[in-house]
Amino acid sequence: MKTVQITLNSIDKVKAFVNDITKFDYDFDLVSGRYVIDAKSIMGIFSLDLSKPIDLNIHATENIDSIIESLKPYME
Repeated sequence: MKTVQITLNSIDKVKAFVNDITKFDYDFDLVSGRYVIDAKSIMGIFSLDLSKPIDLNIHATENIDSIIESLKPYME
């Protein structure tokens, strides 16, 4: 598992983020405080406080570099 910090501060950014990570067949969790939600859930993302950076847990064993590359626009 790898953890990175991302920022999703607009509706368009949230939609693009979900479209980008659904291309991968791995689990992704967003962690904000004590809340952990499925990062592929648009409704779940909007339930979080998007004004602050959010931790993204990537549950992948391979292709980490390509996943990180696709997440560059959202990373801190």
